[in-house]
Amino acid sequence: MNPLTEIYRDSQLLVVHKPAGLLMHRSPIDRHETEFALQYARSMNGGAHVYPVHRLDRPTSGIVLFARDQATARVLGLAMMAGEFKKTYLALVRGWAPEQGVIDHPLREEPEDRRLKGEEQPVRPALTRYRCLATTELPVSIERYPTSRYSLVELKPETGRKHQLRRHMKHISHPIIGDANHGRGRHNRYFAERFGYGRLMLAATELELSHPATGEALRFSAPPEESFRTVLEIFEQDTVTG
Repeated sequence: MNPLTEIYRDSQLLVVHKPAGLLMHRSPIDRHETEFALQYARSMNGGAHVYPVHRLDRPTSGIVLFARDQATARVLGLAMMAGEFKKTYLALVRGWAPEQGVIDHPLREEPEDRRLKGEEQPVRPALTRYRCLATTELPVSIERYPTSRYSLVELKPETGRKHQLRRHMKHISHPIIGDANHGRGRHNRYFAERFGYGRLMLAATELELSHPATGEALRFSAPPEESFRTVLEIFEQDTVTG
């Protein structure tokens, strides 16, 4: 069964929803894996090659764009590097986030190959805009307080650094729930135990761009998958503000 869900298709583009837990393509970090979004997208394209224009980390779910030919991939790649794509994510974070803000915090590049981690990597500009959509306070003591606070935030990255959203939210002390590398272990464990599974609470929900052939403005959207929406029940069942 193909885990990808088709959102849009024409002669040049294929837009899909990728579930959390699925790798985009082969990686030196996960050599044992045999299933990839690229492989499934190719099967949706009649077995013909497709070209990922951007990617999502393995634990992140949401919208992914593939080009169906190499020329289109080049055009879209240039448009993305020029900042012409608009991406929107939803994230569940620890604490009550400010109403809105901009995180302008350069990030050191993280190499794909772990063997390069000891080498000095360049620092690149990185900027993320965010907006708080809702907050909740749960009657559970996870750290040193009798209750625990969380926010649902909308994130709009204006650059595309590796793990940018996770690292930026940690930078402002509102780490994303389920983030094993940049988050808070106690909070991650609480959600995993409460809902019976652990996942990164980050989903790519909107993508805007111009069609590479016609210039038509395109906007694609997809709601978070069920495993994400289930966790958001905390904003309905408990004390909510915002």
